[in-house]
Amino acid sequence: MPAIGDVVLEARGLTKRFPGVIANEDVSLTVSSGQIVALLGENGAGKSTLVKMIYGLYTPDEGAIIVKGEQRRFSSSRDAIRAGIGMVHQHFQLVPVFTVAENVVLGDEPRRWPFVNMRKARADVARLAEEYGLKVDVDARVKDLPVGAQQRVEILKALYRRADILIMDEPTAVLTPQETDDLLRTMRGFADSGVAVIFITHKLREVLAVADSIEVLRGGKVVGTTTPADTDQAGLAQMMVGRSVLLTVTKQPAQPGDVVLDIAGLSAQNDLGLPAVRDVDLQVRSGEILGIAGVEGNGQRELVEAITGLRASTSRTMTVAGTPIAGETPHAIHALGVGHVPEDREKDGLVGPYSIADNLVLNRFDEKEFASRGVRNRGAIATLAKELVEQFDVRTPSIETTVESLSGGNKQKVVIARELAAEPKLLIASQPTRGVDVGSIEFIHSRIVEARDRGAAVLLVSAELDEVLGLADHVAVMYDGRLVAQMPAEGIDRGHVGRLMAGGDPAQGAPYDEGQSTGPEGSETEGAS
Repeated sequence: MPAIGDVVLEARGLTKRFPGVIANEDVSLTVSSGQIVALLGENGAGKSTLVKMIYGLYTPDEGAIIVKGEQRRFSSSRDAIRAGIGMVHQHFQLVPVFTVAENVVLGDEPRRWPFVNMRKARADVARLAEEYGLKVDVDARVKDLPVGAQQRVEILKALYRRADILIMDEPTAVLTPQETDDLLRTMRGFADSGVAVIFITHKLREVLAVADSIEVLRGGKVVGTTTPADTDQAGLAQMMVGRSVLLTVTKQPAQPGDVVLDIAGLSAQNDLGLPAVRDVDLQVRSGEILGIAGVEGNGQRELVEAITGLRASTSRTMTVAGTPIAGETPHAIHALGVGHVPEDREKDGLVGPYSIADNLVLNRFDEKEFASRGVRNRGAIATLAKELVEQFDVRTPSIETTVESLSGGNKQKVVIARELAAEPKLLIASQPTRGVDVGSIEFIHSRIVEARDRGAAVLLVSAELDEVLGLADHVAVMYDGRLVAQMPAEGIDRGHVGRLMAGGDPAQGAPYDEGQSTGPEGSETEGAS
């Protein structure tokens, strides 16, 4: 391994073009052994393209990559791995039914010809885990591990292949606050041992906590280089967006009214037929935001889909403003005054080839204002679309532009605009700022608060604990399909909520063990931006 302080990676003038767009233009980057370099930028700023070129997934159109003094041209990630570059992906690349040791050595197994030497593999992985302080049972099957442990397995995979340059793409997206803090300490340990780390994240607090150097990209170019000592969250946000950004949610105290959403005894299964939502009781009042905190895969998605009619469920009570909704279709539930910002906007929120105008009336196409006797009123649709595009600051040349051509932030604005335009009694916002930049986050948060202040009941589901604590008036914590605690947001203890998200007992702080639960059954792991 190179000596600490030696330059181990240089990107010189990297440019990458795709049809109709320049993803990176003349981007340069220098990383030294023992250094953590953070890459920050809005959606589409070029961060992912840059690291994919360094890791051999893309070939640069111009520029050079220098690894440990030698110019390299990678034709695949395998070439980059041989050069000592490892990458920990946001979406885990693990085989659930394999053990930890089997996952780590997969593709590079030690052999006692002609067989795989699993005894040596287990010993090598255990030694590596001990050396880097990555606690994990090498014989455990990955499907039985909590998310934080799966993250450690991903890191071990890269270290096993002798990576001394480690790229980490949104590594904290699915971790609890405690797991995040542990990972940041682990990253610092890597750097202290001489590993060079490139850290991609949108969480400014984490950058300031762990980075030695910060590179900010905007529009495919590097627009600034700084250090945590020379900036703060507001300064970083302004560099990313090009203007000042309000990072905290400004709102008046809630004025809760009547119960709008009333649920008792709700249960539902996941896609594998396993219990995902377990006997949930929940009430959301008008003029109030109830935020559900939890690590992804603990039943939040299934809960939202059950309420909105997208998933079969059972319950003793499930009403909106007193009207039963169990068994109703999503369209019928919307007609009762329910707005739904889905977790996956691409799959459940938008029709990519349709125009922005058509997407803005997807759930209102049969209303008299927009159709008569089966004939669409294109003029009324266009008028609404123009108003909403301006009101919600959707950046587009035309309302007839296909929604699939928009950036992630603008797609999300289209969904938010459509759902709020009908002034719903109940707004269900699931991961409302996933994959959007700090400027769009500020805008979306303000619109959610405005809906609350108009009297809407808001159910907020987010994997971002800071988002829940910033927006919510009341907080419920979901673990293993159950709501394990509910509490007012004012004066809330962030660490306590984090422990509950990891299965801590609401009263004792010990592992929550109702029904001998050891973690989310059949949970799925996926990232957030």
